[in-house]
Amino acid sequence: MDIDEDQEDCDWAENELGLVQLGDKRLTSRLVLLARTLARKPDSSLPQALPKWGDLKAAYRFFDNVKAVPEHILAGHVDATWSRAHQVPIVLAVQDTTYLDWTNHPATAGLGALGNYWGRGVVCHSTLAVTPERLPLGLLAQRNWVRDEATYGALASRKKRSIKNKESIRWLESVEALATAREAAPQTSFISVGDREADMYELFAMERAVGVELLVRAAWNRAVDSSHHYLWETLRAAPRMGTVQITVPRHPGAPARQCTLALRSIPVRIKPPHDKKRLGDISVWAILASEETPSYEGAIEWMLLTTVPTLTIDDAIERVHWYTCRWTIEVWHRVLKSGCRIESRQLETVERLAVALTLYSIVAWRILYATMLARIDPDLPCTVLLSDEEWQALYCNTKRVSNPIATPPSLAEVILWIAKLGGFLARKGDGAPGPQVLWRGFQHLPHITDMFLIMRSNK
Repeated sequence: MDIDEDQEDCDWAENELGLVQLGDKRLTSRLVLLARTLARKPDSSLPQALPKWGDLKAAYRFFDNVKAVPEHILAGHVDATWSRAHQVPIVLAVQDTTYLDWTNHPATAGLGALGNYWGRGVVCHSTLAVTPERLPLGLLAQRNWVRDEATYGALASRKKRSIKNKESIRWLESVEALATAREAAPQTSFISVGDREADMYELFAMERAVGVELLVRAAWNRAVDSSHHYLWETLRAAPRMGTVQITVPRHPGAPARQCTLALRSIPVRIKPPHDKKRLGDISVWAILASEETPSYEGAIEWMLLTTVPTLTIDDAIERVHWYTCRWTIEVWHRVLKSGCRIESRQLETVERLAVALTLYSIVAWRILYATMLARIDPDLPCTVLLSDEEWQALYCNTKRVSNPIATPPSLAEVILWIAKLGGFLARKGDGAPGPQVLWRGFQHLPHITDMFLIMRSNK
């Protein structure tokens, strides 16, 4: 993927948030400064990131300001995401839910129940724009909410409620948000990608804008119009088209591994559940990707449903690769929780936490973006990420010289230097640096830059 250098402002915070409308230009300036400062020390507490009392007090005032509306803050970043999406033909709009746990901060007012019933926190559903090369372009939508203690877990009540009054509506709202994204980037196709939780009949039956498609991993063995009657049985009887090899990332209890998936793909007509007959049948393409000779118990078998025609083996391989890009949002969640330590923030009320969550969500995206951009376009000049003062300071610190070179080094070079500041050893076999060493390294960059500017001013 080629990134237009003119679209990449070296002052990323101004580029992402400079046009945010908060009803007061001074408040917008405070937002930009706060984002820039917190990104330098994403895992530090607010007092550590803002050691001057005046700056810390101003940050607390910002989080408490009624004009600092999370939706308005996010809107500035979403505009920048649309601009980046405009440069690519396909955007995978990956949506997922995470649970932010503030149980250990009982003094925080306004928290709600989490999935374990005793936990306290906030539910966050986000839509991340990702290219097929796994470059995260930014957030397209985010919704945070607190569960109602009185109704959460009431199964009978949930079954009677319309989907508009259920948490499930978040999946449909994400797809609706893509219509606006498509207007901003009319030459780009947006594919909404979801895991098994997104397998809702209403999602496939809903009206979608032109250029907006779906790719969802199926959870239910739905009735289909075929001689085999059901989805899984129908696909297992379909002819084998070929295979694809994928890398499955590590997860608790299992290391990363390579596996080969056999592919089958046919069009199917799915019948609605009895309580949704009014929605009618839906026509989609179904792709079954399964390990024929699994090497361990957790063998992969994915049933993918998509509105994108999938006629050939190359089409099926592409859809599977699109689905594997869903893992990018899980990495972003880890950066948000571990790199930015969002669950350690103590701001007394859920309203203040919502503002902080929006801001740190953008900071977490920036960390992941820098990591992946260096892997995908390593030869880009580093000025797409760093200011002149930053890369010059980094160069002098790394090379142990007093004067920088005239031409900016490549993005891959500076990312490696930053990663080494964060403890990356760069040994043979270590692979590319990941987000964790990068966010550690970025914390050292402001100090190096400050010292460089001091020394230069004394010459």
